[in-house]
Amino acid sequence: MQHLYKIVFLFIIGFSAQAQELLSLEDAVKIALENNYDIKIAENNSKIDATNNNLANAGMLPSLNANFTNNNSQIDTKQTQADGTERELDNAKNMNLSYGIGLDWTIFDGLSMFARKEQLNVLEQQGKAELQTAILTRISDVYTTYFDLVQQQQVLASIDTAIVISNQRLTTAQNRFSIGKASKLEVLNAQVDLNSDLSLQLRQKELIKISKIRLNELLVRDIQTDFKVANEVTFEQNLDFNELKSTAEKQNPQLQAQILSKKVADLNLKQVKGNRYPTVRITSGYNFTRSEASLGFITQSSGQGFVYGVTATVPIFNGFLQNRNEKVAKYQVENAGFLLEQQKLSLSSQLSSLFASYQTNLELVKVEEKNLEIAKQNLDITLAKFKIGTITTIEFRTAQQNFVEASVRYSNAQYVTKLSEINLKELAGTLKLN
Repeated sequence: MQHLYKIVFLFIIGFSAQAQELLSLEDAVKIALENNYDIKIAENNSKIDATNNNLANAGMLPSLNANFTNNNSQIDTKQTQADGTERELDNAKNMNLSYGIGLDWTIFDGLSMFARKEQLNVLEQQGKAELQTAILTRISDVYTTYFDLVQQQQVLASIDTAIVISNQRLTTAQNRFSIGKASKLEVLNAQVDLNSDLSLQLRQKELIKISKIRLNELLVRDIQTDFKVANEVTFEQNLDFNELKSTAEKQNPQLQAQILSKKVADLNLKQVKGNRYPTVRITSGYNFTRSEASLGFITQSSGQGFVYGVTATVPIFNGFLQNRNEKVAKYQVENAGFLLEQQKLSLSSQLSSLFASYQTNLELVKVEEKNLEIAKQNLDITLAKFKIGTITTIEFRTAQQNFVEASVRYSNAQYVTKLSEINLKELAGTLKLN
């Protein structure tokens, strides 16, 4: 019976792998990148920012319009000439027709158009940073849910192993009772403990099913799709805090987005200040005109040709609104600076806290690994003694429960350590996306 639980554990894992599709972490990430709705929405928002970034949207290009006007009238008309002569005509018809092409171009607006163009560039970069944030967040969710499933499977395997041993204990108790070496109470206790293990198994299977539904939701596929994940949790044991901090300052998407928000506020202030300067616009076009009148000195006229002009508007007074707008824009710049410093401090705090947890969890993994080895040895010895009847059922059950609890603690320690690693890499912007 030596190391029986090892054989059972491997058998359970192997059987499940054959019965279910194996979903690797790489495949899960790939599916999420292709299907996840939050990522798709963020991609479209980034495309919107890129589409908006053009010279026309910044107000740097002219507008060209085709114009057509046709006015007609039919009225009773009475005219008195300069010499006193009167002329009358009922239902006199009049027509004015004009059509052509007009050009309107703002060539100077206090350099606001250049600030707007630069702002559009920054907004496009900000959209890319927000897309990266959305991708890292969703992929981090995939990582977390995936390794939670790995842990849940390990716990289930430990419970399954305990059930095999409980079944063996029940069989042994029944055999001993049949030859008169054990009481009925020993059989009943073995049956109760087996039922407890089976109940625990059902609850664990429920947790696994719920976690699979969550992962299927993140992958945007049929939530009832059944699959199996890897058997082990692997994690890096040599993450360097200074390296993580340096990388995060350069790549953290939230920090980069806040830096860009500060630039947007600065450029908005430039645009507001530009309203103090004159605005110069040129107009040009080519028009055709035609008019007809049934009564008058000129009954018909027409013309065509170029029209052009220059308009300059100089702001003098607008009820102190310019001063108000500049003050508001300055406050917005100041707030953007505060938010940037707050984001830097928050990032540093999160990195420090997570790295401290990461280091502690690494040590916990080592401790729980040793505890599991001791629990395995204890179960081996207890199982051998139980077979020959030298220990009580209570001692056997205690050793069995200690093994399961040690297995669960070890799996949980590995998962929590992996979670710390994932969160650290997410903050640093180095979480693998493929």
